[in-house]
Amino acid sequence: MAEAKVKGQVQTSFGRLTFGIMLGYGCMMLALMTPATLLLTFKMIEIDPNGYTSSYGLVAGIGAFFALIGNPLGGAISDRTNLSFGRRRTWILIGPLFGCASLLMIGMTSSLWLIIIGWAIAQLFFNFGMAAYTALIPDQVKQEKQGTVSGLLGLVLPVAIAVGMVMMTFLTDVSSAAKWTLLAVIGVVGPVLSLFLIQEGKVDIVHKQQEKIPFGEKLSKVYPSPRRYPAFTWAVISKFLLMMGYCSSLYFTVMLVNRMGYTEAQATASVATVNIISMVAMAVTSIFGGMLSDKFRKQKPFLYMSAFIMILATLVFAFVPNYLAYVIASAVLGLGYGCFSAVDMALVARILPRKEDSAKDFGIMNVANALPQSIVPAIAPFLLGAGTMMGIGDWTFFYIALSVFMMIGMISIKPLPEIGEPVATEGDMNPSPDLTAPSVQNV
Repeated sequence: MAEAKVKGQVQTSFGRLTFGIMLGYGCMMLALMTPATLLLTFKMIEIDPNGYTSSYGLVAGIGAFFALIGNPLGGAISDRTNLSFGRRRTWILIGPLFGCASLLMIGMTSSLWLIIIGWAIAQLFFNFGMAAYTALIPDQVKQEKQGTVSGLLGLVLPVAIAVGMVMMTFLTDVSSAAKWTLLAVIGVVGPVLSLFLIQEGKVDIVHKQQEKIPFGEKLSKVYPSPRRYPAFTWAVISKFLLMMGYCSSLYFTVMLVNRMGYTEAQATASVATVNIISMVAMAVTSIFGGMLSDKFRKQKPFLYMSAFIMILATLVFAFVPNYLAYVIASAVLGLGYGCFSAVDMALVARILPRKEDSAKDFGIMNVANALPQSIVPAIAPFLLGAGTMMGIGDWTFFYIALSVFMMIGMISIKPLPEIGEPVATEGDMNPSPDLTAPSVQNV
């Protein structure tokens, strides 16, 4: 297959780049995840009070499908948008702009179909922005620092969710449209400000011409060959399965209303409390998990430990229908997810097959985050119904089933290469360990 090298990559100073990514990504996630975690549920209760568990699953499932295609598609487009403004910076601007416009539409409509369309567009374009931000790690961060940056980036999501929840508790008397509008403004302003911090420009992608490329290798341009790059595929599988369990948290608001009988005000306050506690737990393990994995040059032990902790927390949700137990389980889930997200992102940056396709391949990896967001809402009504039919209990069976996915995901970590073990990359037919090479070169 033809090789390609990226030359002329502009380097942003480490501190400035990290702050810029956290600021823009954080505001974008606040604008997206506050509706996903809270406001979208209440929007569906408002327009479909008798069937909101199903209609929420429909909206969330379709939206998450567009998130699924948006991340790799946005990454591939970003890789090939070679403008002087910057191939990542271009989509950091365009993605949130269109995404936030869709949030405004959702806030002002009472039509189920317009909500479905708006949420699908929002998910698509926000994921364009996410793909651009995450691609900055392999673009501009040296390998020995990628775990640290990944840990900080993993911290952004829970912080954004917690801040959004706190904001909503102070805005309980504000109209739904005003809440959606405020989030849309934040979702645009943060990324725009980050553009003043992140430096980029045109790069030269030098291709080595080859007369004939087999069809199978052409397909590998879309998805890297599992035979040649098995580590990449195992990383996708393990992340996907573990995220199937973690995405049960998307149904937390629905569960409080349906299982515990909470009102909107009670659910808002409870979700805010749980998310703040979970955020603190994630913060500890996200930062220190990434730093410790860099220090000890080990990643898999941290991934195993994180997966086991997440499974335990999910089983607490299954068997202990009590709010205090939910708080404790959410904290434990946060501990596991924080460490997993940080170390896994660093592992992914290490095993990407091709440098010139880094955003596209990172986007494929991020599919493992987006796809469960589509599948879990889609199968949730079935799981709840199956639990009732079997006499196990609707919500009990829901969490048990998702914990099984996580158990298989933990097993799938085993084939992943540890730091120092051979990793196949483009142009390396006999891979060997490379412990010191930076992820980008100053040209």
